[in-house]
Amino acid sequence: MKALVKETAGPGFVLRDVPKPTIRENEVLIRVRRAGVCGTDVHIYDWDAWASGRCRPPFVVGHEFAGDVVEAGRLVTDVKEGDRVTAEGHIVDGRCLLCRTGNAHVCPYTKIIGVDRDGCFAEYIAMPATNVWHLDDAISYDVGGIHDPMGNAFHTALTAEIAGATVLVTGCGPIGIFAVGICRVAGASRIIASDINERRLELALQMGAHDAVMAGEAEQAVMKATDGLGVDVVLEMSGVPSAIHQAFALVRAGGRVQMLGIPVKPIEIDLANEVIFKGITIYGVVGRRMYDTWHQMTRFLRAGEFDPSPVITHRFPMTEAEAAIEAIKSGDAGKVIFEIA
Repeated sequence: MKALVKETAGPGFVLRDVPKPTIRENEVLIRVRRAGVCGTDVHIYDWDAWASGRCRPPFVVGHEFAGDVVEAGRLVTDVKEGDRVTAEGHIVDGRCLLCRTGNAHVCPYTKIIGVDRDGCFAEYIAMPATNVWHLDDAISYDVGGIHDPMGNAFHTALTAEIAGATVLVTGCGPIGIFAVGICRVAGASRIIASDINERRLELALQMGAHDAVMAGEAEQAVMKATDGLGVDVVLEMSGVPSAIHQAFALVRAGGRVQMLGIPVKPIEIDLANEVIFKGITIYGVVGRRMYDTWHQMTRFLRAGEFDPSPVITHRFPMTEAEAAIEAIKSGDAGKVIFEIA
C-alpha cells in the first residue's frame, strides 16, 4: 500500500510502498478515506526537539482519520466489514489505575498512532476494535476524519459550565475554532475569540463567535462584554506565554481556565496573584476523555446544530504532503485534510 513514512531522523516525509497491515484477533483493518493533518504532524515533519525526543523512525505518520472496515479479527463482535468508522488514536493499556478509574485519557502507557506506532497517512490502518467509533450515515468522511481534534475541543469546552457563560477563546487554530462552535451550541451568552491571524478570526466568526479580535484587543473586548468583571471561562488554546497570562488576567475571580495549548518551553507564573488570590480553577486538557467525549461529539452532530465542516479549508492528496504542511505553516488554513480514497 501507499503510505507517508517518517523514514529517517530528519526533516520531511516520504511516500512509500509499504506492507499492508495484518491484524490481530482483536483488531480491525480499515481502508482510510480521509486523514486530518495537524500541528503534531508538522512537528514530526520538521523534526524539531519534541519530535526527535519522542519519535523513533521509520513509521507511518498520521493520527486523525475516517474510513471503512474491510476485515475484522476473530474475537471482534461489535465491528464488522463495511462499517463506516473513525477511531480514538490513543491506545491505552486498559488495566492501570487511571484506565480503571475513568481516566484513560491520561494513561501513562498510552501509545499514539502516527507517533509511537504506525499511523493513518496510508491506504490502510490496523486498529484495536475497542478504539473504533462508528459514524452515523449522515456524517461525511471529511467530518469523520477530524473527530480527534474536534474531540479535543469538546473536552476543553464541555468540562466547564458553558451554558449562559461568558467565554474567551485564546488561540483560533482549528481546535480553538471548533471550540467556538461548541460553546455557541452549548448556550454561551457571549463568546470572544482572539488571535493574531485575521483569516482565523474570520473562521471564528463563521463558527459563532460574537466578537473576534486581535490578541492585543482582547482585554478591551472582555471588559466591555462583562462590565469589567472578566469572563466566566477562558479556553486557552494557543500555548503562547502572553496568551496564558492574558487568560489568568481576563478570567473573573472564581472563574475557570481550560488549558489545551502547550508552551514550547517552561514559563513563569505568579501563582499568588494570577491564580490563588483570584480563586480560579485551572483544568489541563489531554486528548479526549475515553469515551464520554466521543458520545458528546456524536450527540452534538446528531442534533444538527453543530457543523464543523466550515473549519476545513484545504484538501490535498498524499502526494502533496509538503504543500499540506506549508498550508498549515502559512497561517491561512483552518483544518487541512488528506483525501486518500
